[in-house]
Amino acid sequence: MTARVAAVTGGSAGIGKAICEDLLAQGYEVVSLARRRAEIDHPKLHSIEVDLADRAATAQAAAELVRGFEVTTVVHNAGVIRPALISDVKLEDLDALVDLHLGCAIQLVQAALPAMRAQRFGRVVLLSSRAALGLQTRTSYSATKAGMLGMARTWALELAPEGITVNVVAPGPIRTDMFYDVVEAGSAKEQALAASVPVRRLGESADVARAVRFFADPASSFVTGQVLYVCGGTSVGSLAL
Repeated sequence: MTARVAAVTGGSAGIGKAICEDLLAQGYEVVSLARRRAEIDHPKLHSIEVDLADRAATAQAAAELVRGFEVTTVVHNAGVIRPALISDVKLEDLDALVDLHLGCAIQLVQAALPAMRAQRFGRVVLLSSRAALGLQTRTSYSATKAGMLGMARTWALELAPEGITVNVVAPGPIRTDMFYDVVEAGSAKEQALAASVPVRRLGESADVARAVRFFADPASSFVTGQVLYVCGGTSVGSLAL
């Protein structure tokens, strides 16, 4: 097999940045696709600046990606929340999250498939969320993150004979900028949330990166169509934000 090349969406911050750093440490060539350049000082790190909620821009970025690299690992991490109670949900928010969480994944995997098929090897890891199981104010987010699970299972069945695995990592409450957009840092709400997690802490981006590493590993060839909740146990209990 040729050198491992991974494309990571949302690689400029938070979980995506941690995933990039972890894959680089494993010897991967890594391409970050995000609105900003990934500020990681590493010779094998490359950045493509793109708004992945824009289908046309994503198509151009995907074409640029596969012109320059033979990508055999796709990690789709980019995401936004746009919280709202059902009475306040805007359909334009739903459309934007469908494009970002689902449409972008389809575009990037389609672009990478020729290289994966040529090498009879591929790894696709989609970043869903514990919110796929349901969470207040998350209509659009939960719906699209849940959609990732069905999409991944379908792709896993279609691509397994070609040596391509497709799996999902579903994080729970992880301390990132996006988390702090909806929960004030150091607030009583943050403390109460941490106390409600069965392991009694919030997650870190590195917790998620380690799970992604497992699914991306060439040795994990007998694992496909699976969902791994990295959530401190909240997927088997309740969670209130």
